[in-house]
Amino acid sequence: MKHLPLAAIALCAASAVYAQNYPVKPVRIIVPFAPAGPTDNQARWAAQQLTPALGQQFLVENRGGAGGVPGTEAVVKSPADGYTLLAGNPGPLTISPSVRNQMPYDTLRDLAPIVLIARSASCICLHPSLPAKNVKEFVALAKARPGQINYGSPGVGTVGHLATELFAFQAGVRLNHIPYKGAAQYTVDLIAGHIELAINQFAISAPLVKAGKVRCLGATSRERSPLLPEVPTIAEQGIKDFESYNWNGLLAPAGTPPAIINRIAEIVAKQLAAPDGKALYASQGHEASGITTSAYADFLRAETEKWAKVARAANIPKQ
Repeated sequence: MKHLPLAAIALCAASAVYAQNYPVKPVRIIVPFAPAGPTDNQARWAAQQLTPALGQQFLVENRGGAGGVPGTEAVVKSPADGYTLLAGNPGPLTISPSVRNQMPYDTLRDLAPIVLIARSASCICLHPSLPAKNVKEFVALAKARPGQINYGSPGVGTVGHLATELFAFQAGVRLNHIPYKGAAQYTVDLIAGHIELAINQFAISAPLVKAGKVRCLGATSRERSPLLPEVPTIAEQGIKDFESYNWNGLLAPAGTPPAIINRIAEIVAKQLAAPDGKALYASQGHEASGITTSAYADFLRAETEKWAKVARAANIPKQ
């Protein structure tokens, strides 16, 4: 076995000492979307776990707009010292490469995966004014009004955008995309009737459905949600093999000391595995994850390949 050069040994030792003292000042978690959406909520939960565990404030900073790409780029360009983290989401990480002509970063090259927090199913929500109670009725309505039904998403290249386009492609209808800066904003417009359709995670949509403010056309998951068990999945209603999940996790700029990444990953994964963590995410319709580092990297790679196939199949032009 070859021995490590003395310089490499010294570098590893310095990194370990640096990580042992980490953090010595507040840490930023940049959320590349507007406040109050799912990515923001899960980032704030992670900050609540990390702050007492590491003895420094973990502060959430929202930088919404353009499908999360600018906020993600800000993290990529930050020092790789553990003091700037990213609240990751499939839009800017695994979807945008397939729908944008130019990307200012490469997810797998420029970011270090830390921990996947949770995976979340959603429901396709309609404004109650639309005379459609199920997928069959909606498809008939949309075919009668090609390009006239407006749907909202958190921006070009987000899960809400691509999942809706996948649904439209498989259903054989044409919808009109209205990009927003975050889920909270388009949800307000959906309730008000300014748009007719949007995909929302069950934690957001279930209370609105129960209050009669929106109608859930169907679940995007393979199985029905325990939050709205009476609502069938999209696949159950004839759109074969339709499936879409959102997810959120933490990442850091590439080159961040592995000891820091592992320390953060261990704390968050431990809390996700605890009964309180599992119960919290289950109550919101999420599946707590906790996969870390290399397994999270494999997950990102598979997601990127999946959405690239969807973009090609749905013939989504790059912008």
